[in-house]
Amino acid sequence: MNRAGFMLMLGLAVCAPALALELTASEQAGKRLYREGLSSSDAQLTARVGASNMTVPASVLPCASCHGTDGQGRAEGGVRPPSLDWQRLALGQGPRQSNGRSYPAYTGATLGRAIQHGVDPAGNRLDPAMPRFELTLADQRNLNAYLKRLAEDRDPGVEEGVLRLGTLIPTTGPLAGAGHVVRAVLEDGVAQLNQQGGIHGRRLELLVADPGDDQASAEQALQRLLGEQQAFALVSPLAPMLDQRLATVLEQQGVPLIGSAPRSGGSVQIFDPLPGIDTQLLSLAAHARANLGLAPGALRVVYAGTDQAALAELVRERLQQQGWQPAPIEAFSGQAVQGQGVVFIGRAQAFAELAAALQAAGRAPYLFAASSQVTGAVAALPAYWSQRVFLAYPFVPGDWTEQGMASLAGLQQRQRLDPRQASLQVNTLCALRLLTEALKQSGRDLSRERLVAALEGLHDIDTGLTPALGFGPGRRQGMAGAHVVAVALPGPRFTSVAPYRPVPVSP
Repeated sequence: MNRAGFMLMLGLAVCAPALALELTASEQAGKRLYREGLSSSDAQLTARVGASNMTVPASVLPCASCHGTDGQGRAEGGVRPPSLDWQRLALGQGPRQSNGRSYPAYTGATLGRAIQHGVDPAGNRLDPAMPRFELTLADQRNLNAYLKRLAEDRDPGVEEGVLRLGTLIPTTGPLAGAGHVVRAVLEDGVAQLNQQGGIHGRRLELLVADPGDDQASAEQALQRLLGEQQAFALVSPLAPMLDQRLATVLEQQGVPLIGSAPRSGGSVQIFDPLPGIDTQLLSLAAHARANLGLAPGALRVVYAGTDQAALAELVRERLQQQGWQPAPIEAFSGQAVQGQGVVFIGRAQAFAELAAALQAAGRAPYLFAASSQVTGAVAALPAYWSQRVFLAYPFVPGDWTEQGMASLAGLQQRQRLDPRQASLQVNTLCALRLLTEALKQSGRDLSRERLVAALEGLHDIDTGLTPALGFGPGRRQGMAGAHVVAVALPGPRFTSVAPYRPVPVSP
């Protein structure tokens, strides 16, 4: 190749975004063995554990479970697995002054002996906590090949100076207005972070894809984000048409999502700053018991739309766990329903139709619903329902600190956003704040696995706009309750009647 051709190729390499590391077939097999404990031959591998040599499937204790997908090791239970960086292993560490023990360099053969027999190149026994794996020669070759590339095998979207985040934002249809707000909040937040130097020296890049107006186009947009565009994580996507499919794709590819998303399926990859509809409705039920005096059998769970049936059944189950005795869930199809209190799940139009049917039948039960589902219908309700409607709000203006209000006002001014859309703005701001905090805690050596672990470790994050947010190993909602707001009509006028309190979790 002549010099001009070489310089052209070099320029293309510099300008084009770096793609995920291309692995050979052997390295891919080694990666599968390292991360999942599975052989290239699909034979079941075994591992011996502890002094008793108890045998377990290797898939129960793959290398990555202790050393991490990046090979850096995670301290756990008093044990610190060493780094598996091949350069470190191949160079060795020589004698260590603290214990006088020699740490010579590894070769492919001595590494195989360490993995299978728990003995290092100097003949020293490794920590008994390390499993000893029964590997075939082919499996050992594949594993060695992958370990030599492990340090280069970054997750998609992570480069030396850039971190790519993705989102799905509709530009047409009924969600276009909300999409404009979410995009403005995310772009403003990313710009603010980049002005401060990014995160751990990486500039953030926001990739935006339009999901279109149906499931097929949304799936294609998602695959483009995660495939050719190499998004590391998703933040606040607006694509309700994906529903459960989104959770499946995220889990298959190990992609974290931070923001409100379809909650059906309870994916471990989705971290939602706000409480789920079921949790919000339990806050309303707690108010009904403590302040309205409703008896255990007084509530009815009513839903509108077949897509809400599973959520309605979940709400009923959770009410039972809290000591209520609700009747079986009931689908609303224009009829008046029984009960002193109706827990409604569905869209605003159906909520208005339910109120009209009850009023026509001369009934006036308490109506309980999540504000995010029915707010659009409340203003048109007649005075008949004054002080009979109670809505759950994850946050209210009373939660806002001076700093939080200043931050929100600055965003609205910079992006020319309508203050009446503050709820959506706050929701998106919280998602970006949680993601930012987790990225900072993940460190420079970033991976999706590390980000998930950092998100799980977030506790009592003060946003200045909501109650304190946090997650946990088994908790994927940043809040565990909601404010209860009574509606006075006509008006409407909203009055907070019960502050945010976490809903107790039944055993």
